[in-house]
Amino acid sequence: MKILFISPEYPETFWSFSHALRFIRRRASHPPLGLLTVAAMLPAEWDKRLVDLNVEALTDADLAWADYAFVGGMIVQRSSAAAVIARCNAAGVPVVAGGPLFTIEHAQFQGVAHFVLDEAELTLPEFLADLEEGQARHVYRADGYADVTRTPMPLWELADLSRYASVGVQYCRGCPYDCDFCNVTAMFGNRPRTKTVEQVIAELDRLAELAWKGAVFFVDDNLIGNKRDAKTRLLPALIEWRRRHPRTPFSAQVSMNLADDPELLELMRRAGFDMVFIGIETPDETALEACHKKQNLQRDLVADVKRIQRGGMAVHAGFIVGFDSDTPSSFLRLREFIQSSGIVTAMVGMLQAPPGTRLFDRMREAGRLSGAMTGDNVDGTTNIEPAMGIETLRAHYRALIAQLYEPKHYYARVRTFLREYRGPSARPRLDGQRLLAFVRSSTRLGMLGRERLHYWRLMWWTLWRRPRLLPDAVTLAIYGYHFRLVSERVNR
Repeated sequence: MKILFISPEYPETFWSFSHALRFIRRRASHPPLGLLTVAAMLPAEWDKRLVDLNVEALTDADLAWADYAFVGGMIVQRSSAAAVIARCNAAGVPVVAGGPLFTIEHAQFQGVAHFVLDEAELTLPEFLADLEEGQARHVYRADGYADVTRTPMPLWELADLSRYASVGVQYCRGCPYDCDFCNVTAMFGNRPRTKTVEQVIAELDRLAELAWKGAVFFVDDNLIGNKRDAKTRLLPALIEWRRRHPRTPFSAQVSMNLADDPELLELMRRAGFDMVFIGIETPDETALEACHKKQNLQRDLVADVKRIQRGGMAVHAGFIVGFDSDTPSSFLRLREFIQSSGIVTAMVGMLQAPPGTRLFDRMREAGRLSGAMTGDNVDGTTNIEPAMGIETLRAHYRALIAQLYEPKHYYARVRTFLREYRGPSARPRLDGQRLLAFVRSSTRLGMLGRERLHYWRLMWWTLWRRPRLLPDAVTLAIYGYHFRLVSERVNR
């Protein structure tokens, strides 16, 4: 059997980093971890090929070679996935579809021969058995959750890793929290299920064998969902692994209670984590209470963020506007919070209701749903009718985004961050990629960009005050360029 794995294209979004990647000659942020993991679940004797539309084109020769096309993706890849399916149909290649997009929206797609939904560890074996017998069904669903200790290592060798800026590794699935607007628990449950430490170390070793020397992102919904497990098993193993690979930076998604645990902060720093993403959503306690974001209540959120920064990790954060309790003054308070906290990478989106969430059910019962969500958190759209009115929300949202990524405000936030940031436990290697980033940024941003005065002020300030963090200053300047272009798209 010849299996063609196709990863649909991501549109230009906040997290695509499409404009930033050009500075280091990379085509995409990361290879498609889900498809590479599914590839490892198929019979070893089958031929496998990956086409990631984010780094290369799908050719007629690819389709002529394939017996089946396996397509997976996220909601934000919906349009590209539909085009891929149409192309496969035209070429006579049957499509097998799975992943979050199709698990949530499979009824909306035509032209798919087989939907293998939910967690592939549960549904794929049944599909493969039926396929061998010539009686594969149209839809496969699962009850319960997968045992991830049996999840195989992704087939990294199918991807050309040199085209990516980072790679993803998964340790656990699920999150102990149950935020009103998040469908993670609906798909993966409230109890984090972890791989064995041996699995994770084997995956990292395999990446090292493939000469991967870049960043590794733990894609877990919440790496510290089980704090005891992280502190006693995962992080000590990563600390030991870093004795052999001291310059591999890690990043992860975590919850704000990281700030409450000095021991955990230090373990993560020693393990090599230099960035964490946290869903802060809003500093407004009324909105946090309403959306069941209880882990963020009764906190000094600015102090918590700075505690993590001083612990050696940059805080990237997600924010939401459009809660029913929001007023025009909420946008001003949010901007002041982001500026004072030094959260440089602040993803601000309008509240959306994913299917499977309590928010979706509540909005449907109230007759406030308005179309499908796009999956792009920063495109200025929402699939609910906001209490303040859509035009009022959109106007305040656009103004907020423009202010946050205006060079004056953005570069001021970078300096606020660098004043607090302790820096990672080991500096990344000064390689050709970083040198290229500096040369290109000094030309594109320092000479040609409208932010050139802010750019050079930041570089000289960093050389004078925090010279060890100059690579971070360059990286953040490049990020700012990307974020500004994305925000300008929203304001067109």
